[in-house]
Parts: sequence; C-alpha cells; structure tokens
Amino acid sequence: MDFWTRLTRFILKRRYLILAIIASFTYFLATQMQYMRISSTEANLLPENHSVNIQYNKFLKLFGEEGNLIILAVEDSTLFTPKNFNDWNRLTKKLNNFPEVDFTVAIGDIKELKKNVDKEIFDFVPLYTEEPKTQEEIVHIKNELFENLPFYDNILFNKKTGTIRSIIYLKKDIVNTPARKDFIFNILNPAIEKFEAESNIDVRVSGMPYIRTMNSQNIIDEIGMFVGLALGVTSLIFFFFFRSIRATLITLLVVTIGVIWAFGFIGLFRYEISVLMALIPPLIIVIGVPNAIFLINKYQQEVKKHGNQAKSLQRVISKVGNATLMTNVTTASGFATFIFTKSQLLREFGIIASINIIGIFLIALFVIPIVYSFMPLPEEKHLKHLERKWIESLVKRIENIVKNHRIAVYATTIVLIIVSMIGVFMIKVSGSLIEDMPKGEQFFKDIVFFEEEFGGIMPLEIIIDTKKEKGVMNLATLKRMNELEETIDEIPQLSKPISVLNIVKYSKQAFYGGNPKFYQLPTNQEKNWILSYTKNVTSNNNLLDSYVDSTGRYARITTFMKDIGTDKMEVIEERLQQKIDKEFPKENYHVSMTGKALVFLKGTNYLIHNLVISLSLAILLIAIFMAFLFRSFKMILISLIPNMFPLLITAGLMGYLGIPLKPSTILVFSIAFGISVDDTIHFLAKYRQELIANNWRIKISVYKALHETGVSMFYTSIVLFFGFLVFTVSSFGGTIALGGLVSITLLFAMTSNLLLLPSLLLSLEKTIANKEDFKEPTIPILDPEDENGFK
Repeated sequence: MDFWTRLTRFILKRRYLILAIIASFTYFLATQMQYMRISSTEANLLPENHSVNIQYNKFLKLFGEEGNLIILAVEDSTLFTPKNFNDWNRLTKKLNNFPEVDFTVAIGDIKELKKNVDKEIFDFVPLYTEEPKTQEEIVHIKNELFENLPFYDNILFNKKTGTIRSIIYLKKDIVNTPARKDFIFNILNPAIEKFEAESNIDVRVSGMPYIRTMNSQNIIDEIGMFVGLALGVTSLIFFFFFRSIRATLITLLVVTIGVIWAFGFIGLFRYEISVLMALIPPLIIVIGVPNAIFLINKYQQEVKKHGNQAKSLQRVISKVGNATLMTNVTTASGFATFIFTKSQLLREFGIIASINIIGIFLIALFVIPIVYSFMPLPEEKHLKHLERKWIESLVKRIENIVKNHRIAVYATTIVLIIVSMIGVFMIKVSGSLIEDMPKGEQFFKDIVFFEEEFGGIMPLEIIIDTKKEKGVMNLATLKRMNELEETIDEIPQLSKPISVLNIVKYSKQAFYGGNPKFYQLPTNQEKNWILSYTKNVTSNNNLLDSYVDSTGRYARITTFMKDIGTDKMEVIEERLQQKIDKEFPKENYHVSMTGKALVFLKGTNYLIHNLVISLSLAILLIAIFMAFLFRSFKMILISLIPNMFPLLITAGLMGYLGIPLKPSTILVFSIAFGISVDDTIHFLAKYRQELIANNWRIKISVYKALHETGVSMFYTSIVLFFGFLVFTVSSFGGTIALGGLVSITLLFAMTSNLLLLPSLLLSLEKTIANKEDFKEPTIPILDPEDENGFK
C-alpha cells in the first residue's frame, strides 16, 4: 500500500479529528493576526554589513535621524493678510506644543542676526514681537523677509514664487515608531484641515515621515480590496466553469481559511506589513483556486464514471494529490528563492509566501474531500460542465496547429525571440523612491509640488571629516565647502544646500548692518572679527544646531534630491565625487556621501542583482526538480524552453513599454516561472503515462496528453490570469506592474505549453523516442489508471 492510499484512508476515517485540528490551528492563527503591524521604517534593501549602510549608520551616530522633518507649504497670496498670516503662525506654534515635536521653524519664529557692538556678540532678535494687525505691517514683514533675509531663502520661503513653508521637526525617537502615525492622523491632519476650512487656503504637506505614513496607510487600505476582488473574480470564474454553487462555496471556504492562515503567519512571525507582504493573502486565493479546480473536477469525473462516492473521494486524494503537491512545490520554490537574498524585505516575503502556498495545498487536500464526504452525490446538472463542446473545439484547434503547423509555431517563436531580445536591451533600471507610490493621492501631488518649489524631499547628505577638532570653522575648510555647494547649486535635480556656511554667511551680513549684499563668506581679513562674534551668540538657532558635531571636527551638507532614477543619480554622484576629490585633499579630509536617497538607490541596484541570482536559482531548482521527476537531461531542456520563452517576451515588452527594471517588476520572473512550470509538469507526466500505455509511440501519446491536460491548463491559466490581473487596480505603480506582467507572462506560458512544448516533443521524436529518456520517475506523479485533467 503506497503513501497516498494510506493517506486517503486516514483522511476519510479521521475526518472529524482532521477538521478539529484545522479549525483549532485556524483559530490559533486568527489570534496571531493581532500582532500584524504596519511597517514604521523604510525597507532596508541592503544588508547591515554593507559599506553604504555602515556609512549611513555612522552618519546617524554623529548627527541623529535625518528624516524627521514634516514640511507645510502654502502658495497663496491671501496668506499675507493679517488674519491668515497670524493663523498660519499659530498653527505651527500649536503643533510645537505637542510632545512628539522637537521644534518648529516658521515665519513667526524668524529671528534676525543683529550685531551688538558693545558686547561684541551677535544677538538673535525676533523679526517682529507682536502679531501684525494691519496690512501695512504684513507687507513690511514680507518685504523684509524676501529682500533682506537670504539666509531663509529655500528654507522658509521661495523668493521666486512667493511660496511660504513651515518646518516641523519630529522628535527623533518617534520617527520610526507607531507614534509617528498617531501624531499625523490624530493631530497634524485635523489641525491642517481646520486651518484650510477657516482660511480657504490649500496647505501642501510633505517630508519623509509624512510620506511614509500616508503610503503605509494606502497599503493597509488596499489589502481588504485585494482580498475581496480576488475572492470575487476567482469565484465568478470558478462558477462559470463548474456551474455549481456548492462547489463554489467549498472553494470559497478553502481560500478563506488560506487567507486567515496567511494573515496569521505574518503575525506569528512578527513580520511587518510591507507592499510585498500585503500581496500574500490575495496571492493565496489566486493560487488556491486552481488546486480546488483539479480536486473538485476529479471528484466529479469519478462520480460521473461510476457513481460510487467513497471510491470517488479515495481517487481524488490518491490520484490527484501527488500531482497537485508537485505543482505547489514548484510554485513555492519560485517564492522560496527570495529567502536566499540578503534583503530582509524579500526574505520575509519568500518565507511567508512559500509556507502559505504549501498550506493552501494541504487545506484543499484535506477540506475538499472531507466536506464532500458529508454531502450527497452531485446532481446530474452539476456534471454537465464535463461535457463542454466549446472547450473540446478549442483543444482540437490546438491539436491541429501542433499537428499541421509546427513550422509556423517555430517561426513565430523565433520572430518573438528576436523582437524580445531587442526590447530587452531597451530596459532601464529605476531606483526611484516614489515612482511606485499612488499618483492619484494628494500626498503624491504634494511631493511633485515640493520638487518644483524647493528642489525635492529626499535627503542627500555629504559628511566632511576634517580629521581634527574645530577644523570645520577653519576658513580654508569653509571655502572648500562653499566650492562644493556651488557645484550642488548647478545641479537642477538637487535643492539649495544647507550647512554651517549659511550661518557663517549670515554672520557677515549681520556684521555689516544686515546688508544682504554681504551674505557671503568672510575674507581672511574679516574672519577673525566675524568669527569671534559668531562664537558668542545670545540665542541658539535650532535650525543649524545639527550641521556641525559637538567637537567641531565633522560638518554636514544637506541637500534634497528630486525623484530621479538610478542612472541619473549615478551621474550626479560621479560629478559630486569629482568635485570632492578636487577640493578636499585626502590627507587632510575624508568626505563621504550618504542619506536616505543614496541608501535607497544603492539598495535598488543591490536588490536587482540579488533578484537576478534568485531567478537563476529558481530555474536551477526547478531543473533539478524536473530531473528528480523524469530522470532525463533531454526532458529537462524540453521542459525549460517553453517556460523560459514567456519570460523573454515579458522582458522585451518591458523594454518597449518603458517599464523599468526595479524590485517590483523583477519579482515577476521568479513568481511567473514557478507557477507556469506547473502546466509543464502536468503535461509531461500525462505524456509519459501515455507513452507507456501506447508502447512508446510519440505522436499518439502527445495528442492524447494534449487532449487530457489541455483543458485543465487552459482553465487554471485563466483563473491565474484574471486573479493576478486584480492587482492592476492598485494605486501603487509597482503592484500594478507586478499584476499586469505576471498575468501576461502566464498567458504566454499557457500558449507556450499548449503549442511549443508538444511541437518540440513531436519534432524531436527520433531523438527522445526511447525509454531511457523516460525512466521511471523517482516520484510517481500520475497513476497509470489516472485520467487527471478535464475531459
């Protein structure tokens, strides 16, 4: 008695026990859902020991968290009226009182640097002491700000457009915690909405903490939508195929349990919900329904054949179980290869996805036969779908193409390969941080606004190590920094830089009575007088406190980068590095670039490299798996060609359509390859069985295998196609690309397995027409009596 026969008896004899175990485990995983949490930090695409990460962590140790500012901006001339102007400043002061806020900087906080000749110090004097009550006072403040205070240009205002902004610095210890979300949704957003309602002025909001929070909320909002759509679409397709409410409800029960398990495992492992992790529950639905199709269809075929329910249920498990296990293992393998990447984000995704794919297989294998065992036999009307004329006609057309038009199949394949290869060379790599964000959301529109007004929102940091204490305030160092800042100013993708130079230049302006013409570095003759004043400032300016470390050895230049791709970033990085090498001798300085923008872009390149390795590993694993099943090198090649071909077509389409290579799109290849190879396994397993039954006659075996499995391949591919197509309704560009590209790839894979695979077998008839190429498989996928597939 083989394993599957023993398992069949165990399942049917211990059905109450098995249902109790499944129910208990499902309840346990449901209790773990409470531990699911939205990601409060950005996905780190690089391993901790990577040099870029080491440099960034060194920066954080010196200057603390960089991405802690939220920016509010207004581009509206009506702001410069007494009521709106005062309300705007009150809004910032109100936010400043909350414990989550470190400090705020707004027009109302502006202080002028004044020279105190008697004490030989600079005083920070408020621009105004009382709230302005007249329009004349507002105009005076505006003119003073725009004409005489270049220090605040591009920090609190844009002189060219008149846009005003306020900066909220969150406390650094809450930036990567759930407290950030609570502050934004419960405090910041209501306060802004109140100001907008009272002033009839639109407020733009941005900054990395705000973007991350709003983006994360969108992820949460879409999970429910994806699960609902996946359930609805796959159920409709299933009902269309089977025309049975009972079978549809059983399938819904199976995938619902699978969804609970998916959420439960995320909570059990204490993983955070990222854009990728949010795809797993609907993914389990899409992959689970084809399992139900195979099992329920087999049951109904058996019932129609002999009407014996017990025998039908036994054959469902013993005959289809092994083949379904093999296909789920290959699918899980495609996802499991992500575990071997060094990216925590992908590793967690791979672990949860592969566990749940095997989980949904076990749920279907146990639940479907047991539920049917409690029910009466299906009625005759529920079995009519087994006699489908239109699908039989489709299979006959496919058989005709394979039989009479193989040259056309090969010619089309060659043309598509050539065209696709051209497209592959047109693919670009993208490392954009916001490209995949929902472009229809207001926070994304605000990102574009801030890019246009202030040059970007992604911080790029340059750290200057002078290799000696108090080396930063050396005039030679300041001049070198100024040369570097002038280069940054020339790059349109970067914003005006902020550094200690701002306060030094402002000091000279103050020394000469506030004349804006003197907003520049002091000369050698001026430096001693001016810097002596600078050392004695009556009030600290929080805005620049963190641009020189406490020892005076390290300086920091901060600029903000527009949303640009990896290629442009590399050009900018190279240009800055050339300037750094020219201005800062290595024996006296050590200068490095870091910041969230650079870390993310470097991480993208690293991740793409790892995902290419992951895809190669997936192909290798499945090739080994094929060898394990068929023990024939020739069959490994024949089985891989129809599944590699669709990947090439998809890559070519990406090039022609301008879809860049990025983490979300390169996932497509490993996922689609792991799923599409299932059809190949079903076909070749049936083909081998037919070879034995037909005394190794290739032609008749190919046609019979195509007839037996063609419909099942068509049905499951349609379910997968529309199931993955659900993801295209997402507001996230990466999710849309993933869903669309996987759907297209699986459609090509189905066509390839239905036309190219049998054509290859027929054309290579003489080459593979011997028993050595079809040794007894290590695992018997199909029983000799099995008629797996749709008739």
